[in-house]
Amino acid sequence: MPVTVSKRFAFRNQRGRRLAEVDANDRWRGHPSLSRKAGNDPAGATRKYGGEIERSGPFRLLGTGPRAAARQATALFALAGFLALVSIANQPGSSHRFLLVAAADLLTALVALLIPWERLHAYAPAALGVPGFAVLGLATWSFGGIAAGTGPFLVLLYAWAALHFPRWILLAYFAPATLAYLLPLVLTRQPPIILGSAVILMPAALTVALLIEAQDRHLREDRERLARIEQWRAAMVSTLAHDVRSPLATVRFTLEELRDGASGPTVRMLDAALRQTARISRLAEGLLDLDRISSSGHLQLDRRRVDARALVDDALHYVRADADVTVAIDEKLSIDVDRQRFEQIVVNLVGNALRYGRPPVVVSLTRDGPTGRLEVRDHGGGIPESLRPNLFGQFAVGGPDGVGLGLWIVRQLAEAHGGRAFAEARDPGVAMVVTFPAVGESEQ
Repeated sequence: MPVTVSKRFAFRNQRGRRLAEVDANDRWRGHPSLSRKAGNDPAGATRKYGGEIERSGPFRLLGTGPRAAARQATALFALAGFLALVSIANQPGSSHRFLLVAAADLLTALVALLIPWERLHAYAPAALGVPGFAVLGLATWSFGGIAAGTGPFLVLLYAWAALHFPRWILLAYFAPATLAYLLPLVLTRQPPIILGSAVILMPAALTVALLIEAQDRHLREDRERLARIEQWRAAMVSTLAHDVRSPLATVRFTLEELRDGASGPTVRMLDAALRQTARISRLAEGLLDLDRISSSGHLQLDRRRVDARALVDDALHYVRADADVTVAIDEKLSIDVDRQRFEQIVVNLVGNALRYGRPPVVVSLTRDGPTGRLEVRDHGGGIPESLRPNLFGQFAVGGPDGVGLGLWIVRQLAEAHGGRAFAEARDPGVAMVVTFPAVGESEQ
């Protein structure tokens, strides 16, 4: 289902300074920290043909760029050489010819593997097509003019080129490929009907290659567009989350000064305001965590042995004072977690239960051997069936009091601890459950 995006968005910080502006044509202007010149271009976001996107390791075949193209060509030529050696068993009288073909294939594979392609032009590995076509011609001649075994490799060579090079290279291949196909047929004096097969095979091979190239180009452009969207999303989240901390520090300082001279009910109100200011600061940290989780896939934790009851009690200070929350945790229970991140899990789950469920909210934490289980239960109407499949996804619920990131962040933090987050139905209500390794590696 297509997503409709408005034509223009503008982001401004508290000083009214424009951060960035984007329109439907994907043109970005404004804040210098968001420009590509600032080094924010993600891997692959602006790369075209020949851009290096691959995993490390000398023998990995998947990826793009000159090294990946050369390694894939190496695999093709090595396979062709192996098949030429196998063919000796079927035609021992032509063993010298097959040995010559195998040697040519394996030599080409070795050259493709050893040349430092990353130091050359991005399209340099396309030159491997020329000896490749020549070896295919030699193989056809060795088979006595029978192209049944070499024709498929010609198409494979074209397909390999289509995955890595633009269409003009594919068109430039047409002449040497046709020559490599026809010349051994002429030398072995094949009848005209065999020679005429080139009229079908060569255009078919070129058409297949052009279709592969077009589809690959389409997928590459989609990947680049998504990378640009992710780049600006991450930049905006981190920039806004960072910028909000300076005014929050001023607000907190002012509230603390006012509290020092306050008395009576005013103290309670200022305490509540300070708690909520701290909560907003933690939310800003959570947005930065969101950016880090999305970019790297995992989050660094500072796991230490902590008192479970004290941790939950401290976390509940960030929940409104009049909330009906019951804590059922053994005072002697200790767990091995990142205190700040685990507090965030508790705050998000309790806040979610208070917002969408009904009191009382019961927080329990138990241990079964090395596994800990945090459960936050409300006594509301449960979870609508339509929300259950994506309950812990980004922006899954949301509403006037939230943006729908709370449960998603809970899941990410649970997984960062080596656990998982899920919901269990209760009668009445629902229990949000987080399981996690509750002991350190030395205790396991």
